[in-house]
Amino acid sequence: MSTKKKFNVSDLDFNNIGGWPQQAKVVFCVLLALFILIMAYLVLIRGKVEELTGLEGKESSLRAEFEREQGKAANLEPLRQQLAQMEQVLQQMLRQLPSKTEMPDLIIDISQTALSSGLANELFQPGPETPKEFYAEKPIALRMVGNYHQFGAFVSGVASLPRVVILTMHDIQLQPKDGKAITRGGALELSGTVKTYRYLDELEIAEQEKTTQAGSGDNNAATGGGA
Repeated sequence: MSTKKKFNVSDLDFNNIGGWPQQAKVVFCVLLALFILIMAYLVLIRGKVEELTGLEGKESSLRAEFEREQGKAANLEPLRQQLAQMEQVLQQMLRQLPSKTEMPDLIIDISQTALSSGLANELFQPGPETPKEFYAEKPIALRMVGNYHQFGAFVSGVASLPRVVILTMHDIQLQPKDGKAITRGGALELSGTVKTYRYLDELEIAEQEKTTQAGSGDNNAATGGGA
């Protein structure tokens, strides 16, 4: 009866693997295969798994971003409609302001309203207009003298003018004319600057946009030349 001879690792000659016993060759091949599999996993598969995990996370992030953008797109059309409605309301409100041709008569109407209310116009001096985006503002330096009732009648008279008149006060001072304490029937002096407004017509808006674009082009050219 034959018996298999046990081998000892110290007896194996690694320079002559072909001369190893059959059992040693099998064990060596199994260990070599395991080593190759482990190295293949570490070098190739694990990197791909990490890349796949990163791509899955990126996909989730892009999906969430897409859903957010899709929600915004769904609300975009109602927002556009609201914006168009607001622009129409703004244009209607601006059209209620006096026009360029109506402005001189309106200035005269304000001055005449002050006189008809009993106020004394010691100074009523309109200044140059300042154009804004949709409107123009015109300052008026004034100094008026009268009592409370007369100032109240003036405000009421301005409010009843045919066109909408907006008067904003700047650096206004109200003090007794004689320098004494303010009394109900005493004369008051109102001095400072008020601003009134008119709307710009389409031609004026177009010219203003053209001027703004030209100025922006000049600034860009100057910046490029300086560079």
